[in-house]
Amino acid sequence: MDLTQEQIERVLNTYKKKREREKLYYHEQQKYDDEYKKKNRERAAKHYLNNKDKKKEKYQKDKEFLIARQQYYYYNKKDIMDKFKIKHEDKYKLLIQRGVISEE
Repeated sequence: MDLTQEQIERVLNTYKKKREREKLYYHEQQKYDDEYKKKNRERAAKHYLNNKDKKKEKYQKDKEFLIARQQYYYYNKKDIMDKFKIKHEDKYKLLIQRGVISEE
């Protein structure tokens, strides 16, 4: 299915207009509707209850990385990166491996 440039532009413009209408509708009408608020809160609570364990598992899996990244931000803010590299060499390597920092 090959589309011409004109067809592609028309599809993109249609999509942009649709998204703009939806955004406008939400901010002018839906956001203030009590029924919508109630349904949305129920949906969010249900999602939270169904996925609580997944969030815990994800945090436990990435716990070491999150701690290392936070320590990196702390040492970077204090401008003592040399101490971080020496004191936490394994965490420094983990951050390089995950792409948070680049090797110097």
